[in-house]
Amino acid sequence: MMQGPSVDSSGCRFTPLVVVELASDTKEEAIAWLLSRIRDPQQNGGAELLVEQLGPGVEAQEKENPHMFLVGASRQRLLSGAEDVGLFKEFNDGSMRGFTCSNKHNFKDFQGDGDDFLSMAECQYIIKHELDTLRAKDETHVPGYTQAKLYPGKSIIRRLLSKGILIQIFPLHEKEELKRLCFNWYKKVKLSLQPLDDIRHYYGEGQALYFGFLEYFTFALVPMALIGVPYYLFDWEDYDKYVIFAVFNLIWCTVILELWKRFSASLAYSWGTLSRKKAFEEPRPGFHGVLGFNPVTGRGEPLYPNAKRQLRIYFVSLPFVLLCLYLSLYVMMIYFQMEGWALTVHDQDPTFWTGILVFIPSIIYAVVIEVMNLIYRYAAEFLTEWENHRLESSYQNHLVLKVLVFNFFNCFASLFYIAFVMQDMVLLRQSLATLLITSQILNQLMEAFLPYWLQRRRNKRMIRKVQKRRSLEYKELPLAEQVRLEADMSTYLGTFDDYLELFLLFGYVSLFSCVYPLSAVLVVLNNITEVYSDAFKMCCVFKRPFSDPAANIGVWQVSHAKTASLCVNYYDSLLQQLVVDLIFLILKDRLQLAFETMSVIAVVTNCALIGMSPQVRAYFPGSEMQLILWTVAIEHGLLAFKFILTFLIPDVPKHIQIKLARLEFESLEALKKKKMREASEFSKSVQ
Repeated sequence: MMQGPSVDSSGCRFTPLVVVELASDTKEEAIAWLLSRIRDPQQNGGAELLVEQLGPGVEAQEKENPHMFLVGASRQRLLSGAEDVGLFKEFNDGSMRGFTCSNKHNFKDFQGDGDDFLSMAECQYIIKHELDTLRAKDETHVPGYTQAKLYPGKSIIRRLLSKGILIQIFPLHEKEELKRLCFNWYKKVKLSLQPLDDIRHYYGEGQALYFGFLEYFTFALVPMALIGVPYYLFDWEDYDKYVIFAVFNLIWCTVILELWKRFSASLAYSWGTLSRKKAFEEPRPGFHGVLGFNPVTGRGEPLYPNAKRQLRIYFVSLPFVLLCLYLSLYVMMIYFQMEGWALTVHDQDPTFWTGILVFIPSIIYAVVIEVMNLIYRYAAEFLTEWENHRLESSYQNHLVLKVLVFNFFNCFASLFYIAFVMQDMVLLRQSLATLLITSQILNQLMEAFLPYWLQRRRNKRMIRKVQKRRSLEYKELPLAEQVRLEADMSTYLGTFDDYLELFLLFGYVSLFSCVYPLSAVLVVLNNITEVYSDAFKMCCVFKRPFSDPAANIGVWQVSHAKTASLCVNYYDSLLQQLVVDLIFLILKDRLQLAFETMSVIAVVTNCALIGMSPQVRAYFPGSEMQLILWTVAIEHGLLAFKFILTFLIPDVPKHIQIKLARLEFESLEALKKKKMREASEFSKSVQ
């Protein structure tokens, strides 16, 4: 939390925005070289940023890292950086346009020299971009580290990260703004919407979209919860109720996803990310290979044979995933044996304690599922890193696929087995309730209470150390101590785990809530606590993440055109082809279906549950095949209706489509006039 301006070696005063931490044993020549490259003007290949070394703490200790640096930039440098990254801001006519320094006074809220035009999150994103694009010139290696090879065009920051010279880069908190956000967000219990614009202003569009989706998903569950409560309280054992609830499920899971696309498009347009062009992807820091030439960029970079990567995927990653699925199936069979033993004991001697014993196997199994998911996550990250993917997007695609396939199978396989093999609805209801409640309790413990306790210990330790030397009013830390405290905070790893949790909860509701109508109520309560716990973690537990200028919820969302190509655009990997029917498809343009595919599986599952109902079976006495054919026919018809509905409901509202089309037209007209003016000037110069 910043407390005042810093001074660069050149004497320029600046507001520290980003912290760069090098290893404590970094050689002095490497530090001097890096700082000079950061300070050098852009025309000389530098980042033209301002840097100051962080001073010692109130009570300097030997274990403190002396190599921490505060990075900022001049106002003009930030404005030119905003143009470089393609930042969209609101124009005077209300439209969202790419910012340009030459046209800056035509943008809304640009007053004077533009001191408050850019948010702090945008400034930090610009600095991160400038550091990431800092490239080697004629250096062959990092000074003092002959093993840290460099070549013209190589990203300096990525090389330092891969060699362990650079420990971390993180943005600083802003004290007063964070206090206001905390108060409006989670410090007071209120029946109102989240301050999404404030979240976006402080953390960026990616975080704001996650909390927007969490809020939207919670409100979308309210109709399910309101219908589920009377079903649960009044004669809900009647299977006719299941049939009606299953039909409602079919409509609900489709409509809410389509309406979310429109809502997220409206948010993204108002935040200026809907029409923003994606930056060119550079190789990952961990990517390695033989030095070669990239024909696209014209720069040298490591090359790694794709055939070798595919061999690793086919002959190592794929067998490992299949082995883990088999182990999950084996654990599931052990659970059923334990469940059968508990039911036998209860049937022989039905007492209060044996009644409790019936729930013990499900609770143990739910805990084992969470442990297996956690262990598998680390293994999947190791394997995906070992596959040596060149781009971060490719790495994320393969990691998400591995994790989603296992989590889906591990969490839902037992429920499918009980529903369609054992056909025991009482056991299905009991297992679903136990899995749902236990997983929610464990998630709250791991995601909220444990991080809160650890961070509170760090804060108290730091405050006690500072108070040995001075009395702090309101326990405010000096800048040096606050920076070191933030450096010790846990690193926020992104929204993947948060979306994965919502994905699984969406699965519990959309797949089997007709059997246990209270599942929607439990998920609503979980999401309400999730809003407050996630908000607390973002503000008080984790380091501040860099802004992510996202236009949608990324790998969890897909548009109409992609939905229509479900059976065509398979990602080129045997693993995907084997498991695609179980969980989701990955398209060639890296958009992945997650919630959309879950809704498709929900249609099939609910149709099967309807077909299994005694009332429906009564219409087909002695004709099992005819019942199956009718169920499949209705299921195909509902799937067709679902996909037709995705085309009838446009992803982007009409008024936003018109604004985007108008902006594109004006851009083309401006480009045409520029070319005509250049041609006219050229003809005059020739004459």
